[in-house]
Amino acid sequence: MDDLNGKVAIVTGSSRGIGEAIARRLAIAGAKLVVTARTVEVRNERLPGTVHTVAEAIRAGGGEATAVPANLQKSAERENLVQAALAAYGRVDVVVNNAAILVPGGTVDYPERYYDRMFELLVKAPFHLCQLCLPGMIERGDGSVLNISSIAAVHPKPGQRSYDGAVYGMTKAAIERFTTGLAAEMFDKGISVNALSPTKVVATPGQMFGRRYSQEMLDASEPVEAMAEAALALVAGDRREMTGGIRYSAEVLEACRRSPADIGMEAPQPN
Repeated sequence: MDDLNGKVAIVTGSSRGIGEAIARRLAIAGAKLVVTARTVEVRNERLPGTVHTVAEAIRAGGGEATAVPANLQKSAERENLVQAALAAYGRVDVVVNNAAILVPGGTVDYPERYYDRMFELLVKAPFHLCQLCLPGMIERGDGSVLNISSIAAVHPKPGQRSYDGAVYGMTKAAIERFTTGLAAEMFDKGISVNALSPTKVVATPGQMFGRRYSQEMLDASEPVEAMAEAALALVAGDRREMTGGIRYSAEVLEACRRSPADIGMEAPQPN
């Protein structure tokens, strides 16, 4: 099930964190990677990684990767991304919609500009990328879409915490509903569509930025390799058996009897 030889995968938001881990794992499984994000230079040492360093790391490990800088909040840059992938490899077989921003805040005074940015990147961009990439997958009768979600999509009860605010939760709930709807549309076309969330907090550079993580907190977090392994299981799995799921990393690993593989990323350190 790990054979992605000849497949081409776009992983958005893959300059660091979960996106980088997924890109590295798919490359180890044989996929040709299109690494894409906005970051082309490191401006803060606590936010390491660029599209170029990740692509270089994949190539240094024997894989194949192309870096395509893109601001996926812009429609034209989404179109350019897919055109660059087709120019480099001639096809797109896997789309992992991982790119995200998070601006927490309460509803009453939430700025409209942040609301628009969140929905553009977390909802409209995945929808648009699917529109751009699905025709080729349909023609070949094979492909995978994986949308990275969050526990924030779970509906809170009155008095419970709404993880990172109502707006972020709205975007993740929307992408999960899009996942199941698209999976139904693609079921007879040989294309799997799933949503995947971490079971626990993943201590990525973005998560740790602005927060102080103790060793105890790191020990209670989920390794980024778990998300990478679960992502591989979903995009490389049986198209009819593994589709339409709103899934969590630990559940996928248990169901598929898998353990996280070493993908060459350094473990996070307390800050």
